[in-house]
Amino acid sequence: MADKIVVLNQGVIAQVGSPLELYDRPKNLFVARFIGSPTMNIVAGASAERRSAAKVGIRPEHCELSPLDGEWPATVSVAEHLGSDTFLHLDAGAIGMLTVRVVGEAQYAAGDRLFVSPREDRIHRFDAQDQAILS
Repeated sequence: MADKIVVLNQGVIAQVGSPLELYDRPKNLFVARFIGSPTMNIVAGASAERRSAAKVGIRPEHCELSPLDGEWPATVSVAEHLGSDTFLHLDAGAIGMLTVRVVGEAQYAAGDRLFVSPREDRIHRFDAQDQAILS
């Protein structure tokens, strides 16, 4: 892997940096979605407004799950069991679809109801022009 990556968006440089810089501090929504797999979850509406943003992004590995309470109620649509990880594809109603990464073999199945909460220290905030809002 390279020491520096240049991310282009339609021929224009969107950001230059190390892989971890791009992952941890994307300058805009395009870079945030481009780096990382599965892609970053993007949420607008009240959740973003509470955080003084037009949109917030949270990576699948930076979400916490609870069967009892949390910020976003959701239903498992697909549980993708990969051995070392389980990717849960969740229908969060008005929030939209979310992807959550659970380390190891998580025993969830389609139809299970959960609550998803983003780790506050890992939320990315974006303005109405999709530029990162620095804290």
